[in-house]
Amino acid sequence: MEGRGLTVEGNDRAKRYLEQISYYRLSAYVLPLQQVKDRFTPGTTFDQLLNLYLFDRELRLLVFDEIERIEVAVRAQAIYRLSHKYGSHWQDDPNVFLPAYVNRGGITVDIFNETQAVIQEHCTSKRPETFVEHYRATYSSPANPPSWMSMELLTMGQLSRLFAGLKDNADKSGISTYFGLHHNVMTSWLHTMTYVRNICAHHSRLWNRDFGVRPDLLMKPSKPWMTTSFRRNNHRCFYFLCTLKYLLFAANPTNHFRDRLEALFRKFQDVPVRFLGIPTDRAGNHIAWQNEPLWQA
Repeated sequence: MEGRGLTVEGNDRAKRYLEQISYYRLSAYVLPLQQVKDRFTPGTTFDQLLNLYLFDRELRLLVFDEIERIEVAVRAQAIYRLSHKYGSHWQDDPNVFLPAYVNRGGITVDIFNETQAVIQEHCTSKRPETFVEHYRATYSSPANPPSWMSMELLTMGQLSRLFAGLKDNADKSGISTYFGLHHNVMTSWLHTMTYVRNICAHHSRLWNRDFGVRPDLLMKPSKPWMTTSFRRNNHRCFYFLCTLKYLLFAANPTNHFRDRLEALFRKFQDVPVRFLGIPTDRAGNHIAWQNEPLWQA
């Protein structure tokens, strides 16, 4: 790093961080600090590089926390609405789900049997969840616990697939309308949320990433949203942060997401947050995202 122009004050300290983080992981943050490939911009310090890593770490923790609130709310809405329509064990009715089909990649998608397999794996486990063990000890029929128990066994990704696999669009709409979305947009956003959740869970880089799974553009919002300048860049993190804020209107109306995000930006003032995908004007200045209707509400 020093050979490529990085200023390192206190080699022993830098080595300790590299022992804990690894050179490879930290090197993922160097590109914005290099105007020429493999050469750091003159004056760039090891602390600047380290701060990018620490900023990204705290960003992931913040995002992961907000995703949890939304995931719980989506699960609750699915349980509530589908139980009222189909009964307590709707997850055991194949007619609720799309029939098995082969997707564009040639892979068979069978949401009903996938869901059943997850539930059965937990129900037959030698060390099941306490509520599963209680159900098994108390009831012999039906074999599976009711939906409000069974749905707790699904991961975020499995919940997202279950939503996409509901056969009746009216069922999807009943859930997605609660969050102010069309069911197609909700399907896309849940898919992206699963993708980002996995990034956070595996401690991968979130800042300065082009998303491999992009959320659909929200063209007809029913709640406060963003102006035109913010609507298009859905392949970067900031657009995803906006989708979280939108979903939080329903999942946690009194949320402090904006305050927490602003506090993070203030803590790491030297971090180039433009790489999150925050738009700039013609002069290169950041457009004030805080003034957007979404973040004012």
